Amino acid sequence: MKSSLTLPIAAGLSVLPGLALAQDAEFATLADTTFIFNTLLFLIGGFLVFWMAAGFAMLEAGLVRSKNVTTQLTKNMGLFAIAAVMYWLVGYNVMYPGDGNWIIEGVFGTFGTKDIKTEIDAGGYSNASDFFFQLMFCATTASIVSGALAERIKLWPFLIFVVVLTGFIYPIEASWQWGGGFLSAMGFSDFAGSTLVHAAGGFAALAGAIVLGPRLGKYGKDGRVVPMPGSNLALATLGTFILWMGWFGFNGASQLAMGTIEDVDAVAQIFANTNMAAAAGAVAALLLTQALYKKVDLTMVLNGALAGLVSITAGPLDPTLFGALWIGAVGGIIVVLTVPMLDKLKIDDVVGAIPVHLIAGFWGTLVVPVYTEGTSFITQIIGFAAVGIFVFVVSMVVWAILKATGGIRVSEEAEITGLDMSELGMEAYPEFAKG
Repeated sequence: MKSSLTLPIAAGLSVLPGLALAQDAEFATLADTTFIFNTLLFLIGGFLVFWMAAGFAMLEAGLVRSKNVTTQLTKNMGLFAIAAVMYWLVGYNVMYPGDGNWIIEGVFGTFGTKDIKTEIDAGGYSNASDFFFQLMFCATTASIVSGALAERIKLWPFLIFVVVLTGFIYPIEASWQWGGGFLSAMGFSDFAGSTLVHAAGGFAALAGAIVLGPRLGKYGKDGRVVPMPGSNLALATLGTFILWMGWFGFNGASQLAMGTIEDVDAVAQIFANTNMAAAAGAVAALLLTQALYKKVDLTMVLNGALAGLVSITAGPLDPTLFGALWIGAVGGIIVVLTVPMLDKLKIDDVVGAIPVHLIAGFWGTLVVPVYTEGTSFITQIIGFAAVGIFVFVVSMVVWAILKATGGIRVSEEAEITGLDMSELGMEAYPEFAKG
């Protein structure tokens, strides 16, 4: 049945094309639309990666013992805030010096701050959105270090290291690829940071763990590894899901463009591959722990998912879904096999950050040429080694200086009591305190 309103509506619709023609000048141009969508991609991706800070905080809070939870949360708040300041003050300019502005061409950028309001970027996106997005990667690198060194490091020496890491170490090595430095020139490929972010954070954590030493009682004289269960696996699981979600922004927005159909399709493919790799890493860890230990280890499953994510990050666009599956699955296997190896070396990594981010980061970087044309295994290995050596050596020097000048480790009494009371004087779970 036709309504009497049909004719007026039809008449109104017939006028719309004329109105559109009359208002052409008011409509956004294609360049404007590209600018808007590219900027939105940076901003949406940026706040998804920002949410990963909450994921790291919850994961670490769940995997440390209850007497150290408040300190771990404080470190995560502090490191993100410091990263935000240092990346603006020094890091952003060092990482993106631009043509002809290198102190050492292709190796060391320039110091100083950039005014992100000076001009609309000719590349087709807001300068502010680019700064915001890149800052989140810088902060993520510092978050990786936090968990590995938990339960025995002093708060302030750790935060001082974060100043150096986010202001200098990370921006310098990232500039070699993303800033147009020598790794980019030689054909190294790291789409979203398996090496530049994750392995770099892992190398900084490894250096710190070696200088710091293991927690009291972690390794017995007979070589036995003493389990130190975390305080809250529910929080750790929540943190993993938050990280999983944030990774869609981490990898997807690294396409750096959303102004064309091809770019949007690429972002969608990256999302799908990222999710598949995480799922495969979790399943691989679940099955392998059941086979090895006759019981599933939840902490391994959580880290298996994260290792799958790290593994796909160097090349999330080019693989098929099956490719993402086996790349992520190998990442999950890596975690299960390398955590005990670190314990044999008496390298105490509280949350498994080194296997997840450093070793799975190497795997993800190495496998890129399988699906990405124009890359080579030799170049990938050279790029990874260059970043690894630089970050590890400089981090080792900084940790050693901090240890020699003011000390980086709390006293035995403080470690036994818990860092929450010794460092901060407050507890995350005061109702559990003995009266």
